Amino acid sequence: MMKPARTKTPRRTPLKKSSNSNLKDPVGVYCRVRPLSPPDQECCIEVINETTVQLHPPDGTRVNRNGEYKETQYSFKRVFGVQVTQKELFDVVAKPLVEDLVHGKNGILFTYGVTGSGKTHTMTGSPGDGGLLPRSLDMIFNSIGPFQAKRFVFRPDDRNGMDVQNEVDALLERQRREAQPVVIPKTPNSRQKLDPEFADMINVLDHCKVDEVDEDSVYSVFVSYIEIYNNYIYDLLEEVPFDPIKPKPPQSKILREDQNHNMYIAGCTEVEVKSTEEAFEVFWKGQKKRRIANTQLNRESSRSHSVFNIKLAQAPLDADGDNVMQEREQVTTSQLSLVDLAGSERTNRTKAEGNRLREAGNINQSLMTLRTCLEVLRENQLYGTMKMVPYRDSKLTHLFKNYFDGEGKVRMIVCVNPKADDHEESLQVMRFAEMTQEVEVARPIDKPICGLTPGRRFRNVAFKEELSRRLEERGGPLCLDSDDQSVTEMLIQSFPPLPSCELLDVNDEETLPRIIAVLEQRLRVRQMLSEEFRKNAANFKASLQDFDGTSAAKENLTQVRLNEKEKVIASIKSECERLEKKNKTLEYKIEILEKTTAIYEEDKRSLQQELESRNQKLQRQLSDKRRLEQRLQGMMTDASMKWEKECERRVAATQLEMQNKLWVKDEKLKQLKAIVTEPKSDKPERPTRQKDREPKTTPRSVSPSPVPNAPPVHARHRRSRSAGAERWVNHKPPGNVETETVMQPHVSNAIKVAVPNEKALAKCDRYMLTHQQLASDGEIETKLIKGDVYRTRGGGQSVQFTEIETLKQESPTGSNRKRRSSPSAQAQQEDTTESEWTDVETRCSVAVEMRAGSNLGPGYQHHAVPKRRKP
Repeated sequence: MMKPARTKTPRRTPLKKSSNSNLKDPVGVYCRVRPLSPPDQECCIEVINETTVQLHPPDGTRVNRNGEYKETQYSFKRVFGVQVTQKELFDVVAKPLVEDLVHGKNGILFTYGVTGSGKTHTMTGSPGDGGLLPRSLDMIFNSIGPFQAKRFVFRPDDRNGMDVQNEVDALLERQRREAQPVVIPKTPNSRQKLDPEFADMINVLDHCKVDEVDEDSVYSVFVSYIEIYNNYIYDLLEEVPFDPIKPKPPQSKILREDQNHNMYIAGCTEVEVKSTEEAFEVFWKGQKKRRIANTQLNRESSRSHSVFNIKLAQAPLDADGDNVMQEREQVTTSQLSLVDLAGSERTNRTKAEGNRLREAGNINQSLMTLRTCLEVLRENQLYGTMKMVPYRDSKLTHLFKNYFDGEGKVRMIVCVNPKADDHEESLQVMRFAEMTQEVEVARPIDKPICGLTPGRRFRNVAFKEELSRRLEERGGPLCLDSDDQSVTEMLIQSFPPLPSCELLDVNDEETLPRIIAVLEQRLRVRQMLSEEFRKNAANFKASLQDFDGTSAAKENLTQVRLNEKEKVIASIKSECERLEKKNKTLEYKIEILEKTTAIYEEDKRSLQQELESRNQKLQRQLSDKRRLEQRLQGMMTDASMKWEKECERRVAATQLEMQNKLWVKDEKLKQLKAIVTEPKSDKPERPTRQKDREPKTTPRSVSPSPVPNAPPVHARHRRSRSAGAERWVNHKPPGNVETETVMQPHVSNAIKVAVPNEKALAKCDRYMLTHQQLASDGEIETKLIKGDVYRTRGGGQSVQFTEIETLKQESPTGSNRKRRSSPSAQAQQEDTTESEWTDVETRCSVAVEMRAGSNLGPGYQHHAVPKRRKP
């Protein structure tokens, strides 16, 4: 019986690119914790639940500021503990990718982690427990096993595409490949004995399959195996003839871009395989060529990134369900890449030197580039920026950039070792995995449908089975001689049996009449059979003629209907072509509009950035202007206050000078009046002119020794211009000498310091430095150097000197000193003229001050106030 045809809902052929689709899925990141070896080691990773792990620092590490250990938790799509099996891991992570591969979608699976965390074990497995790679191959061949095409029906075109050829060309290709010498690695035969090294790894007893496999298509599997070592790509399946005299090193491959803007490795060997054993044998052959080395952390540490590509080519059968369609556009190619990344490591732990150090640097650099690309993708998606993703900085990211741009699903298994020595590296791996989960990748599109009636393959098989069954019912395949023989035997069996023809007696008259009667009966039977045969032949001929007429009529009707259908199909095709052209035109216009929009958006962003920068510059200028205005206002205020004080000082000095002149005139008038009114007898004798002409030599002398019983003399202070409401810094060096000058400046509101400091200057407005030096006359000269304190823009203090006040001490002359030790001295004192008492210098010390703003040298002004004598 014929199997009923399975019908599928027709789907519209989608576009190649999925850029118009807004459906995106985050990168699936899973975590696998390997068991401790030995088990009594200190553990720093704890599995909280199925989605969360917790890291805590090992014992002996430094604590936080608050004195407690910092424990961090990280979430994943799924966390697999130390008890998880390879089958559970495969069912959750790799099985959906294999299903997408059979349905015509791409996928990539990374294993990421530090050295010795179990990445290669997760990918390859161990004897008796196969990993993700052999289980994926077993699931693929279990699903497409009955629908595989013969060898060389599909053929790579060296441009990341597939060509399809008929059965005859494929047969010739097989014969030609068998006749050639071994240049391209031949596909291993599944009937050969497997290598015992990996025979247990591929012994998978699950036999899982993909649901809803397209039964009207044929499939072929191609595998390739490459490694990325020191940022160079090498083909691990390439057969290079060995030259013992001058061996050639392996040549690196280059990356290229196909017509669909997908990256591929030019000249990479792709081997067609027909079973799991063949595919894994090819993998194992390339695995032996992979670069591994012994380090301090791992005995067999991978020094390169390995990529095992499984490419599945499929094409639909023709309308009869017998041969493959020869149209290249109907060939669908999907790829699953299994990437075993090299472990990130620290050179101070691995003690790497020389080549190992260079390898570690390149490994860490490529992993850092992968992290940078994912960070830029995440930033572009979260903040809507258009930063360029640096795929070209590393061959690893450049090869797989199509997956992150929306050409397939991306899955990552983070392998961690819970031992305490790997805590720092595991922390960095966890942070990278947490950031990777925030990157979204466009959802892959479904493969196009060819449009033919589903169930063609099984209808063709059922037809062949029914034909062979009916032939068997009719006696099987008959030839001409066998037909004649069988009809003769049937006729002979239908005749009556002949009696015995033996004549024993001459007078026997019964035997011959019996024989004649039997022969006459056989003759009549033959005539009846001949007549029946002629009638049947005539009937069959008439039936055949009727059938021919009916067939001709049906054929004519079918031809008419077929012509009508062809016209309808032609009109539909023309309409489809018109719509396709219109669609292409609209797509082109949309692309132009999108580019124009992108340009406008870029201009808008640049203008907005320029506007923001100018606004910021304007705000800075306004703030600088306000600060400058405030500073100028302060300077103007300080200058006005300074000049007001200077004017007040000058007015006071002028008033004091005028008062002194007026007092001198009054004294002179009083003396003149006294001279006029006194009698002549009492008038003192005028000294001679000769005595006045004599030069007065008043030699300086040291100050007289104090009288023992004299009361202590208190120093008299004068109100200096240094006194006021302003705060002063009174800077007196520790080496100053107390001169015991009568007129001393007194500054009450001051901070006395021996060495100036910024703290004291910040609290005061004025500054005064006491400086002493030896004058030309041998006396100590004291100078008060004054200035204003200003605050600088940088937050410091500066002093601007404005004036110098000079204090001098002069020894009085012998004639001016008043001694009461003897009457003669007292008489001499009484005889002195009153004009001599008007000399202020004989009664007090001199306090002189430099005038501010003098350009012609120091100008001195007397500030002392003379005392009046009692009458």
